[in-house]
Amino acid sequence: IAKPAMQYFPPYLLMGMRFTIPALILVWWFPLPKGLYFDLFKVSLIGSTLQYGLTYTGLNIIDASSAVLFVMLEVPFGIIIAFFLLKEVPTIKNIVGLIIAFIGVFILTGAPNLEGKYIGVLLTLSGAFTWALGAVLAKPLSKKIGAFALMTWLCVFSGPMLLFLSLVFDGNPISYFISANLNSWLTVIFLGFFLQPVGYAAWYYVLKKYPINKVMPVLLILPVTGLITSILLLGEDPPKQVFLGGFVIIFGVGMILFTRTKKKDRR
Repeated sequence: IAKPAMQYFPPYLLMGMRFTIPALILVWWFPLPKGLYFDLFKVSLIGSTLQYGLTYTGLNIIDASSAVLFVMLEVPFGIIIAFFLLKEVPTIKNIVGLIIAFIGVFILTGAPNLEGKYIGVLLTLSGAFTWALGAVLAKPLSKKIGAFALMTWLCVFSGPMLLFLSLVFDGNPISYFISANLNSWLTVIFLGFFLQPVGYAAWYYVLKKYPINKVMPVLLILPVTGLITSILLLGEDPPKQVFLGGFVIIFGVGMILFTRTKKKDRR
């Protein structure tokens, strides 16, 4: 959805608007989270501002298929970080399902061409790590103030930081606003009014209720949904291997999600 809009808005500016719009609308409905300002700032800085800077800088160096593969490493990064910080231990079945899903991601994206692009690889991997760290750090906060309030206050902190970086690196935004077409503005509306508040509130709600090692692997379906939308909205015609990779990803993630839980004895 965001790809066509980046022809008119630089990434920092687009993401800044994405975070700022819901912040301006929703901040009035949630009380100030006293005692959590530093924690919210820390998660916003790590999981949004720093992450976007590292990831998009890396994306400018390496090809898109490689970037998809490396960004998906946020899943094992998140599971490993949760193991050390939250003491969440993944099951053997989760690990096997994760490996299968990653094989699917590799098939879907193809063998990456990384010769002479190792700085881009390092930047993209660093972005994936910082996003995963931000997600793990956000989990305790979601239990304290709720998913929707957490999403709102992270937007309050992240939006201005991203807009400031856009001003520093991209210059005066007025020229971008004037040159943008209707479709790019509709994208901004979708990101700011629907994707960010609805999608991320749902994400933080799920993080609140379930272990990281159960939730993170769902992100591996992102290349599949990206594939479907690129076909339907952008008219792309991917090769057959892409569909095979998508099937393998869904199978691996399904192994993780659909597990039987033992019923507790009732006495």
